[in-house]
Amino acid sequence: MSAPLDGLRVIDFTRVLAGPHCTKALRDLGADVTKIEPPSGDLGRIGLPHIGDMGLYYVQQNAGKRNLSLDLNWAEAREIVADMCKEADVIVENFRPGTLKRFGLAYDDVRAFNPRIVYVSLSGYGQSTSWKNRPAFAPTVQAETGFTALVEAHFGDALSEPRNDACSHADVYTGLQGVIAILAALHDRHRTGEGQHVDVSMAATMLSINERAGAMLSGIDTDGEPIALSANESHIFEMSDGRRLTIAASPIYSPIFARYCAMMRRNDLRLDPRFATAKLRRQNLPALLAEVRAWLTTFSSLEQLQTQISEAGLAVGMIRTVSEFAESDWVKEWGAVVDVDDRAGGTVRMPGNPWVFSRSALPPPGVPAFQGEHNEEILAERKISPTRIKDMEQRKVLLSRRNPVGSFD
Repeated sequence: MSAPLDGLRVIDFTRVLAGPHCTKALRDLGADVTKIEPPSGDLGRIGLPHIGDMGLYYVQQNAGKRNLSLDLNWAEAREIVADMCKEADVIVENFRPGTLKRFGLAYDDVRAFNPRIVYVSLSGYGQSTSWKNRPAFAPTVQAETGFTALVEAHFGDALSEPRNDACSHADVYTGLQGVIAILAALHDRHRTGEGQHVDVSMAATMLSINERAGAMLSGIDTDGEPIALSANESHIFEMSDGRRLTIAASPIYSPIFARYCAMMRRNDLRLDPRFATAKLRRQNLPALLAEVRAWLTTFSSLEQLQTQISEAGLAVGMIRTVSEFAESDWVKEWGAVVDVDDRAGGTVRMPGNPWVFSRSALPPPGVPAFQGEHNEEILAERKISPTRIKDMEQRKVLLSRRNPVGSFD
C-alpha cells in the first residue's frame, strides 16, 4: 500500500509555523517535500527547548522534509531552484507578498515554464490588498480579526489584565486551509490539466473558523441566550477527589438547561423561578452552578458520572495536561504520540497523525534535517557534479550547519 500523496513533489519555501505546518501535513500524507532554507535559517529552529543541536519547535513542523539551504541572491542558486520547480507539483511559500518575485520565483515566473504548478501563498492579509505589506504574526492577526476581543469578553472580569490566547490559532488554521486549497487545486488540475495560484489569508482564515462570527455579525439580540450552541460557555467543575472536568455547553442555554436537569435528575429545577429564563439563569448562575457542583460531589467513579452525563445527551472531558493525555490508553491505541529521532542519539515524543486510512499506508515519522543536510543529495539528483557542489559551498552559495543561527546553545 502507498500513501495518499505518494509521488507528489513539493517545494517548500516556508518558515516558522503556518507554512511549515501546511507542508508537514503534505509530507505526512506521503508527499516528497524539499524545504528551501535561506542562509539565515528558519527562525523556528531557535524555539526552545533544544535537544543537542535541534530545536523541538522546528522538529514538530519539519520532521521528514529534505533540506536544501542556499542563498538565492546568487544567480546559480536561483537557477537550481527554478530547475527544481520545473518538475514540482506544488510550491508553498509564506513570505511577505512580492518577496519571491525579486528572485524570479513568483507564480507567474514559475507558471511560464510549469503551467501545471499548484502555487500556494500564505500571508497575513493576502497578496493584493491594501494591508498586504503589514507584518503578520498569529497574535496580531488574532487581535485584528476579533478573536482576541472574543477571548477577553469570554473571561470578562475574571481577567486581572488583558491577555492573549495561549495558542497560535491563526498560523495553524491557515496552514490547514493551505492543505485544503492544495488538494482542491490538484483535483482541478486532474480535470483541466492546468495548475493555479491560491492566495490564503490568515485574517480571512480567522473569520472563517470562528463558528460564532455569523451570529455576532447579525447583531440579533438573543434575549440572554448564549449565541451559537453555547459551547464557549462550558464550565469547569471539580469532583469530590479533586479531579477537574468540563461538561460541554452552557446550562444558561435553554435546550442545554433541560439536559442539565435530566443529567442531575432534578426536574424540580425546571420549575425554580430563579432559572425560568435564560436571563434569570445568567443572573443566578452562581446558584445554578452550585447545584451542579453539589451533585458532582456524590460521585467517586468517573465511569458512573460519565454514564449519567451521557444519558442526558451531554459530554464530559477531564482536564488534563498534554503529558497526562499522552499517557492515556486512547493515545496509545490511536498512535497519537510517536517517537521521532532527536538527532542526538535518542528520540523525542511528538504528535502523530490525525488520520487513519483504510486503504493507504502513511509513512513512518520523519527525521528532522539539519540546515542544508541534503544539499549534496538533492544537487546530485540535478546532475550537478561534486566539484561544483564543493565550489558552491566554499563561496557560500550553499549553506550547511548543525547549530541554528541565534541558537541558545
